[in-house]
Amino acid sequence: MTRFLIAGLGSVGRRHLRNLQALGERDIVLLRTGKSTLPEQELAGLPVEREISAALLRGKPDAVIIANPTSLHLDIAIPAARAGCHLLIEKPLSHSMQRVDELLEAVRQAGSRVLVGFQFRYHPGLKEVKRLLDAGAIGQPVYAGVHWGEYLPDWHPWEDFHSSYAARADLGGGVILTHCHPFDYLRWLLGEVSHVSAAAGALGDLGLDVEDTAQITLAFSSGALGSVHLDYLQRPASHRLEIVGRGGTIRWDNTDGTARWWAPDLGAWKVITPPDGFERNSMFVDEMRHFIDVVRGEAQPMVTLDDGVKALEIAHQALTSARGSLALKTPHGGNE
Repeated sequence: MTRFLIAGLGSVGRRHLRNLQALGERDIVLLRTGKSTLPEQELAGLPVEREISAALLRGKPDAVIIANPTSLHLDIAIPAARAGCHLLIEKPLSHSMQRVDELLEAVRQAGSRVLVGFQFRYHPGLKEVKRLLDAGAIGQPVYAGVHWGEYLPDWHPWEDFHSSYAARADLGGGVILTHCHPFDYLRWLLGEVSHVSAAAGALGDLGLDVEDTAQITLAFSSGALGSVHLDYLQRPASHRLEIVGRGGTIRWDNTDGTARWWAPDLGAWKVITPPDGFERNSMFVDEMRHFIDVVRGEAQPMVTLDDGVKALEIAHQALTSARGSLALKTPHGGNE
């Protein structure tokens, strides 16, 4: 049996717990502070530790799932890596580039395998976009645009959104870090990013000390250009991608999961829908199934620690650039 330690039992930590159990895993220990606002019933009967040192010493986990607030990720990841555990680290790796080198060294010395939790890599629509691009279906990409907006108070209706990690600078919140998925999947689809600039600010009336809106411009090493719009304000929610190539266009929409491909010789959109039964949790189940394979040495991480570092670098380049805009009046701490 593989022993798993889950650090952080908020909504995503509990999702990982349920998915582990659904995949047949039973040897699970919880590392928690007890500050969760969610009901306790589903955690009943599971062993609990309060400190990472005790959890590693007594529990001797094979793998650690790190789902606590962003600014606390490395407090768990570094000692767990030093103990030789394999890691699933929720995105982003941290709120800061500080101590990332310490994590890299701990992983290198212990030989730990690390998967970073960018679950959109498992979305069948985005995998189809990747397949089309790799096949040259639209020729050389020249532009990619992402629009992602969703109203923060609707995320967790059971709690005051002001207390959530996404809304708090001290926990690594703000829309750029919290919605950093596009920085990963755009690199996956189009290659390395060579330049980042951004403007951002708290433009809504949510009363946040972090940015709730950001407009980010990317340049890729391939020569393509990109833009990423992120916000905590839009109703209804919208998350979509468009890639324009010299020979056609690809679109993906998270609302229904479809990918659409336009090529001149088609003269119409070819629509590719997700498989029957696909829903949001399907990505997380596939991610967890893959992590179990990684822990057991049966697969290499689909989203590597290096991928996680590069996505974090893009996010922090955006935050640094946005500090020069008048709209961003409250900078994040420790982002150098």
